[in-house]
Amino acid sequence: MEAQAILEHEWPFLLSYLPSGLDLDASAFASGALRRKREVDSASSLLRLVLAYGLCDLSLRQTAAWAQAAQLAELSDVALLKRFKHAASWLGEILGAKLAERAAPTQALPRRFHLRVVDATSISRPGSAGTDWRVHLGYDLDTLTIDSVELTDAHGGESLLRFAAQPNEIIIGDRTYATRRGLCSIRQSQAHFIVRLGWRSIPLCASDGGSFALLSFLRGLPDGVAQTCDLYTAPDPPRQIPSISCRLVAVRKTEAAAEASRKDVLRDCSRKGRSVDPHTLEAAGYSVLLTSLDGGVASAEELLELYRFRWQIEIVFKRLKGLLALSKLPAKQPELARTFILAKLLAALLLDDFTERFLAFSPWGFRISQAPAVSMAHPKSSA
Repeated sequence: MEAQAILEHEWPFLLSYLPSGLDLDASAFASGALRRKREVDSASSLLRLVLAYGLCDLSLRQTAAWAQAAQLAELSDVALLKRFKHAASWLGEILGAKLAERAAPTQALPRRFHLRVVDATSISRPGSAGTDWRVHLGYDLDTLTIDSVELTDAHGGESLLRFAAQPNEIIIGDRTYATRRGLCSIRQSQAHFIVRLGWRSIPLCASDGGSFALLSFLRGLPDGVAQTCDLYTAPDPPRQIPSISCRLVAVRKTEAAAEASRKDVLRDCSRKGRSVDPHTLEAAGYSVLLTSLDGGVASAEELLELYRFRWQIEIVFKRLKGLLALSKLPAKQPELARTFILAKLLAALLLDDFTERFLAFSPWGFRISQAPAVSMAHPKSSA
């Protein structure tokens, strides 16, 4: 079902998937998104307008025309702009409440570890050649749902510090997240990590306390066999970062895979106007992971397989940028751009619930909050 059709014909049912206990009007007034009920008579109407703008690929003028045709509100595109610029904090509050609801404990069988993938994607405003906004996502691999979202400008770098890890949780991230401060924060939360490691991402120490030469270790790897090595991260006293124990997992790539990785390195350096470091080209021939999980929990082969689940979050980003057109940012003003992006993310969560939880299972097309009691009449005995 198209997004615009849902907003036009299924709005009450989509609205029912907002976080339970959320007072929409009270939260809108408290955040300043809704200051007086004139052209827009309720927080529900304002949210509907925001989602129409963010979800249906409509301009401000088209959104105003749609609102009038739907008998939702009569206001100009300038009036819409003023309201949308004040709606970002409110949308963030709703999005946070929705994520908290999704993160509620389930009735699934207890497990010792909980898998979670983290990553970020960049968004550019019209006419921009670089990154203007960055969306940081946490993705629960048990429930296959987004469980955390943070929106930052271009200066908001990718870091494990952005994610609140829970005990016995395994955080999976790419090489961007391989920093001593981030890994230390994960271990201090009694959680674990599996991250991709670059050849100079983190200074490592061998078990005897001496420095660890990663490239020398990699050169000795046999073909097709994953190898592990128990290590320590080097401490950083000036920044008060202690050393933590970890395990290195590495495997030599096939020549075809290594050549593809080297081409990616060359292409990236060419695009950024940088010279190519020969060590980077050499390291491209290996897959290297760093983890806090010991050998009794997962073997080298199992850790490499676990890391492959990171591609689940890549699929999420492709869905957001493809189906929901997250990459098409029409707004240049920071306040409006923030509203647009948050509207997209909130819509993604609501539509997930809308399509997967009752359109797929309820032939009547909506959720029944409380099923009526039904008694079956038994035929009377003929005796």
